[in-house]
Amino acid sequence: MSSDDTHDAPESSAVTDRREAVREKALQVHTRQSRARIARRSGLGLLAVGAVATAAVMVTMTVSGANSRPQLEPATSSRDGFVVADVVTGSLSTDIEAQAEAPAEAAEATEAAEPAEGLPAPSATAKPPVEIRVYVDYLSAGAREWQLANSQQLTSWVDDGAVTLSYYPVAMLTAKSNGTKYSLRAASAAACVATHSPDAFYSFNNELLTRQPDIDTDGFSDTQLADMALASGVDSTKVIRECIESGSYAAWAKAATERAVAGIPDTDGLSLTGTPMVLVNGKQYIGDMGDPAEFSQFVLTTASDAYYRSAPTPTPTPTPAS
Repeated sequence: MSSDDTHDAPESSAVTDRREAVREKALQVHTRQSRARIARRSGLGLLAVGAVATAAVMVTMTVSGANSRPQLEPATSSRDGFVVADVVTGSLSTDIEAQAEAPAEAAEATEAAEPAEGLPAPSATAKPPVEIRVYVDYLSAGAREWQLANSQQLTSWVDDGAVTLSYYPVAMLTAKSNGTKYSLRAASAAACVATHSPDAFYSFNNELLTRQPDIDTDGFSDTQLADMALASGVDSTKVIRECIESGSYAAWAKAATERAVAGIPDTDGLSLTGTPMVLVNGKQYIGDMGDPAEFSQFVLTTASDAYYRSAPTPTPTPTPAS
């Protein structure tokens, strides 16, 4: 063996050892890196699973919370309507009394005609009440027109005990307020006042109609609605503000609207197709909403019809024996 061979052998062995050491070190580094990648992937996977699980829990809590939330019903409503005043028996106003006691063919006469022969004179204690029901959407221009035209004579009739006047807040135009659902919120606000301060309901109802916002605008905010309610003279101001601003009766207003669209009780198959819908003793008024004289005549005629339907059948007088 040459001297060069003997010199190269240890060098080759040393080089080989260094190469092996480098490979071993690289293998160790690769192993650690692989483990780190696996750990990171596992961690990300766990985080993703955790995020999905958290989201699922939040959705479940939200849905179950909404489902478990009680659907409030206004304590003072009668089949979804709010009575402004009760009829005082035997206390009809002069106009209604005069025409209710007159025959239909003499409704426009200045004096009531004498009853037909063989029929008893109408009894003052037998006057039937006149029931007026008004379905209103607080964004309906027609509802505003009707209220402005008739509020004075309605107030007179109610004060005299001539009529039973009820309002039915509905939300037919919820989609016509730039996404704020004003019709629904206003109906809910009306229910809040009717429930917690019924004496102020008519005033607030009148305020909502006369100060009606334009269609396709945002309408009043909940805070503004609460301010209007308080300005109407409500009691329990704190309770009413909280009721209005939280939309306590929004679900009820939506359901009440759906019920009215499906069918209106005590009518001949009527259902709500638009507002205002004004019913007098179950008959729909289809005249000019802005003409108080025409509406008054409709009320008087309906009252007259109701009176004669309720008049007692005369008892025949026995023929004396000859």
